[in-house]
Parts: sequence; C-alpha cells; structure tokens
Amino acid sequence: MAIRVSGLNSGLDTEAIVSALVSSYSVKKTKIEKSQTKLSWKQDAWKDANAKIYSLYTSLDNFRYEKSYNLKKASISDATKATISASNDAFTGSQKLEITQVAQTGFMTGGILKTVAAEGEEAPKLTSDTKLSELGFTGETATISITIGSGENAKTEEIEVTKDMTLSELTGKLSEKGVKASFDSAQQRLYLNAKESGAAGDFTLGGDATLLAKLGLDAASAKKIGGQDAKIKLNDVEYTSNTGSFSINGINIQALNKTEGAININVQNDTQGLYDKIKEFFSNYNSVINELQSLYNAESAKGYEPLSEEEKDAMSDTQVEKWEKKIKDSILRRDTTLGTIINTMTVAMQKSFSVGDENVSLGTFGIQTLGFLNAKENEQYAYHIAGDADDEDSSSKTDKLMKALNEDPDKVASFFSQLTQNLYTELDAKMKSTNMSSAYKVYNDKEMASEYSDYTKQIKKWDEKLHDMEDRYFKQFTAMEKALAQLNSSSSALTGMIGQ
Repeated sequence: MAIRVSGLNSGLDTEAIVSALVSSYSVKKTKIEKSQTKLSWKQDAWKDANAKIYSLYTSLDNFRYEKSYNLKKASISDATKATISASNDAFTGSQKLEITQVAQTGFMTGGILKTVAAEGEEAPKLTSDTKLSELGFTGETATISITIGSGENAKTEEIEVTKDMTLSELTGKLSEKGVKASFDSAQQRLYLNAKESGAAGDFTLGGDATLLAKLGLDAASAKKIGGQDAKIKLNDVEYTSNTGSFSINGINIQALNKTEGAININVQNDTQGLYDKIKEFFSNYNSVINELQSLYNAESAKGYEPLSEEEKDAMSDTQVEKWEKKIKDSILRRDTTLGTIINTMTVAMQKSFSVGDENVSLGTFGIQTLGFLNAKENEQYAYHIAGDADDEDSSSKTDKLMKALNEDPDKVASFFSQLTQNLYTELDAKMKSTNMSSAYKVYNDKEMASEYSDYTKQIKKWDEKLHDMEDRYFKQFTAMEKALAQLNSSSSALTGMIGQ
C-alpha cells in the first residue's frame, strides 16, 4: 500500500477530506455487508432448525410400519440357565427349553517350564526372550503341527521351530495358525486358546514329541479342555450352536448352564414397551414443534441491524454479544417458510383415520394439546398423553392409551402407523429437491447460497469503486499540493529579488 503524505503546503487534512467525499459510497458498501451478515445468521438458524426436522423425519421409520408396534417381551423361569429376548416375529405363549450342553472354547494350559541349569545351580526364571535352547531343545529344527477341527473338515498347519527361537517368537508363530498363544512369565507356562468356540474351533497339537515335552505341551504335562458346541432342545427339537447363541423363530437364547430337565420360556406382547415407544414419538415431536414455534414467535428485533467494525469498536464485547444475540434470536420471526412447516406438521397430527369401522384420532386415546389458553408459551401444539405419570399436566387423567393397548393393540398399531406415515409423507414432500432447495432441506438453501454469493460480488465491486474514487481524489489533491509548492517557490524567489 502506498504511503500518502499530503497537506504539507495547503495545510489541509487530505485524509479526512477524502474520507468524507467517499463516505456516502462507503455507507452503501457497509449496508450490503450487514445484509450479508444477516443472511449468514439466517442460514445458520435454518441449518439448526432443519437438522431437528430431519431428525424427526428419519425417526418416523420406527413408527410408520404396523410391524413396528408388534413388540414382544420374553421371560424365563430360571435366568441362571439362559438369557432370553424376543423379536417382533416371536409367537406369544409358553415354550419348553432344555439345555443339554453349553458351548466351550478349546483351551490348553501348558506345564511349568524350566531352563537347563548346571548341577548345583538354581534354574533362572524364563522370560519371553528365553530361547528354546535354554529349555534343553538341542535340535537345529523341529516341527509342530496344529489341527483345527476334526473329521473331514479338519485343517492341519505346521510351523518350523529352531533352537534359537525365543518364546515370544514361538507364541507369535502359533498365533498365526488358528490358536491364540501366550507365555505368562509369572506362572512360567504357555497358554493356548482356540480362536473360535465350539467343536469346529477346537485344536490338537502334534509333531516333534521331544520339543512338545520341553515346552510343557505334551499330554503328560499339559491340561486340555476340549471345545464343544452348545446343545439345546426347544419344544423337544434339538439345536446346536458353536457360540451358545440361538435365534429360533423370533426368540433369542444365550445358553449359560445345563438344565435338569426343561424350563419355561414365556413370550408376551410388550404393552409397556409399546406405551414407552409412543411416548418417545411424542417427546420427539413436541421438542421439534415447540422449538419451531419459539423461533416463529420470537420477540421482534426491529431497529437492530448487524454492527459494522466501527460500531463494534465503540461497544464492549458484552454489548456486542447481546446486540447480535437479539438479532439472531429473532432471525426466523414470522418466517413464511417456517410458518408453512409448522402448519404442515400440526394439520398432519390432527387427521383421523379409519380403523375397521371406526374413525380414530389422537383424542380417541386421550392424547391432546392443552389448547392456547392452558398451554405454556410456544407449547400450544405439543401433545400430552392422559394418565402419563411423567406429565404433570395430564397425569391425573384416565389413561386411555394404556387401556387401548391392553384391550386392542392392533387398533393402536393401525392408527399410529397411519398417522406417522401421513406425517412422513407431508414432511417428505417439503424436503424434495427444487431449484430453490436441496434434497432433505425444508428451506431455500440454494436460493440463500446464491444470494450470499451475489452480496460477495457486490461488496467486491464497491471495494474496487471506493479504491478508484480514493485514488482519483488523492491524485487531485497531490496535483494541488504540487501547484502550491511551485507557487510558494516562485513567491520565495520573487521576495528574494525584491529584497536585494
């Protein structure tokens, strides 16, 4: 940037004069900058609001299908034998379960290892860096075989072992071949564990007998627990599983311990679970509609505009923060698009639907708003379930929803699936991609982005215009200063001549 030194001959404050001359144009640029700032805040407010609406929209997938309301719960007569759960597809009623064998993972505990010590000396403790030669293995190489599984599905792999190999290197090679191997320096033993539970994951060791003995992994030294499958009988039909987990016709069973004979499994409709599911829906809906209504009915910020840098400099940080918050909080006040979304949601929730021969609405189940006179500010569209113990406004009323769930759960499921499907359809229509908005956006994000870009171009244009104007004025003042300098020089010369 060029340094301008002016006013030396004229005595004028050229900087102030030029600033005053371009001030009217600078004000126009500042006005555009403020409009862009306000638009940016509006974009941010809409992003937050849209995220809440979209979250509600996606959550409707858990409510708009009738099968979503077919919740089941399972109980077992002896919870120490198995854990039980039931999916929506499970049949209600009592069933017989017998656990004849639980799943087991193959495990081998090696014998205590000892190094070879000179006569009369105590053998040193082994570490993971101990070489096999220190255990008395003197051969150059030997082979250990690992067989996973049994019968025609068995798979055998071999590893080559040398006397210079450390215990750490040995366990590493073993762990590459279908087992987990480790050396415990505190216990001075090798431990091997099958990577998969059940009979198919069980393992056996073979190969050089002398080496296995030195490693404490031979039959005489090691203790082995064989891998086995879990076996159960459900309603007298046998099932097997390598993990102990079973999923049979909607019932999920994790076998824990053998039973002495059969125990009972009971599957019922989960009325309380369904009640809580519906409460969850209204909790989500109320949270969103209350937030939108709060934004729409925000206090007016008339007379407040974004601050210029000069205006901010004249205020404290706290004053600036409060000023901007006032504008941001009211940025969507009486917004037409927001009003349309609120209306779409409230109208969708007020609809009634045919269930059998009956016309059913939310009021049928004692679910209503409190009305504009009784509801709290910006909560006039929120719904309350009569008899809900967690709702202070309706807990004393008769719980019609729970009564309906106990007496006719299919009616409840049919109505709520239709209600939420309709709300989903209405919101989906508002989230379609258009020339003005992107997919899954309820506001004109494309239009706002284009408007923001236009502001940027206008600001750049005004920057260039102001720069050109300032340069022109400074050139004019510079020319004036030069003329005055020449005049002063001539005057000084003339004065000198007269004085001679």
